[in-house]
Amino acid sequence: MKRTDIKRRPLADTTLSSLEPEAGTYRELDSPGLYFRVKPNGQKSWELRYKKPDGKWSWLGLGGYPEVGGAFARQKAADLRADASEGKNPITSKKARQAAEIDAANDTFEALAREWHTSRLSGWDAGTAKRILAALERHVFPSLGKRLYTSIMSMEWMELLRGLERQGILEQMSRVRAYCKDIYDLARVTGRAVNNPLEGVHKFLSSGKAENYAHVSPDELPGLLRAIRSYPHAKDVQLGLRLLTLMAVRPSELREAHWVEFDFDKRLWTVPVERKGRKKGREHLVPLCTQAVEALLELQQITAAYPLLFPGRSDRTKPRSDTVFLMALRRLGYEGRQTGHGFRHIASTILNEHGYPADHIEAQLSHKAQGVRGIYNKAQYLEQRTQMMQWYADHLDSLEAGNVVQGQFGKAV
Repeated sequence: MKRTDIKRRPLADTTLSSLEPEAGTYRELDSPGLYFRVKPNGQKSWELRYKKPDGKWSWLGLGGYPEVGGAFARQKAADLRADASEGKNPITSKKARQAAEIDAANDTFEALAREWHTSRLSGWDAGTAKRILAALERHVFPSLGKRLYTSIMSMEWMELLRGLERQGILEQMSRVRAYCKDIYDLARVTGRAVNNPLEGVHKFLSSGKAENYAHVSPDELPGLLRAIRSYPHAKDVQLGLRLLTLMAVRPSELREAHWVEFDFDKRLWTVPVERKGRKKGREHLVPLCTQAVEALLELQQITAAYPLLFPGRSDRTKPRSDTVFLMALRRLGYEGRQTGHGFRHIASTILNEHGYPADHIEAQLSHKAQGVRGIYNKAQYLEQRTQMMQWYADHLDSLEAGNVVQGQFGKAV
């Protein structure tokens, strides 16, 4: 659009975006004192023409276009004109406003959270740091990130956390609450906050254990296994549920797994230490039974083009949502009756009831024994666990086919 074609002022957004450059720089009046500047190279910006205290006229830049849109430029110009009418220097006023905007930005919860995250990096491995920041970016920043952290009330934190409860991601809710409480502790000990609005909130939230470990009764297990086998929606999710039943791993470990971690020749999955949220320790070795290998090979046909077993739909570099398996179980009609973590309870109970050594079962679940035994017993029991988990997979197949009479599941672990 040529400047001679301008019909009205203030300049419309379409005019601002389409104005063509000329051989020399020119300015077009937008509104009282505010001009739109266009350079020969096409660069566009806003300028305010104002009278200095000495009576001379001068120009003050208000920012480039399109970063600064028309409406925002007019508001900035109006504020500075008001300052000038009161005898204030617009340049000084502009700098003061910019400083205030920076201060306000630094006082948001997101800015405080990122400062906290940076301060804790030395104590985390890269995987843990990435997961914590991703949890905040997913669950907290969209609704509360831009708010002044001192203005967010306890009831607002309660509402956010109860929203996560309703989604069924209770472990994630508990972690997010702990992160945010620690973030406010940083503000409190550095003199930037007096109170921590998350103090005591946990008393009125679910602990997460009962619901998160929910599992079906023995009589219901065969039906659940058959329902998973016939899951009618996303095939990768159906295979993920199948793998959870076979391997008794944590849902997050499977959801975040990478194909390079699997050795099909050795029939072994190596879960790195970082995935377990620790900088020290050792990797977790998961033997692959025949049924697990078959499911993984079938999954490879769907997602082998990506590093992750379960790549996200919108961003293939990130894993599927942390609710993906829980939502699938809900679609199958098992809401409140079975969770991804509940498969670990089922495996532990069945294996214990059939006489397998507790050390082998705890090693499969990647549980660390308490006390002195936990310090000195470093055995992986890989050979024994390989046989144990193959028996378990065959046992589940028999249950699914209706060839086994079930006992009673024991106490949750």
